[in-house]
Amino acid sequence: MIGAIVYQLTTNMSVEDVKRCGFDAYFVDHTAGIYPQAAGGTPWTASSMQSKGDLIADLVENLAAEQKARVVYDNILRLVDDPDVREPIKFLRAREIVHFQRFGEGLRLACEKLDSKNFYAFNPSFDKCGCK
Repeated sequence: MIGAIVYQLTTNMSVEDVKRCGFDAYFVDHTAGIYPQAAGGTPWTASSMQSKGDLIADLVENLAAEQKARVVYDNILRLVDDPDVREPIKFLRAREIVHFQRFGEGLRLACEKLDSKNFYAFNPSFDKCGCK
């Protein structure tokens, strides 16, 4: 969705627009192509995705990722006044909140189930028998 918004905002831009908006360094490398990167210019890599193969660790990581995404959308909303940008960002922000709530429910249910069997001493995804 973010890529689509960037595409819409950069369609039919002129070289003067590129320079005036400070888009020139990006433009040199990517023209107006959508290249996933952080606002500071760091390219996206899979290293930003965390997975341990442990139910509780992975759910907590998912919770953190949803909150980090929400903060990014909050910051975009602070900076942008274009309604054609704000409305989809508001939708994405609301979606992050719902995802956070669902991961939170999943964590609660997982903890209740694991706690009832005293499974915190091993990784239930890997140690099938619960033995050490």
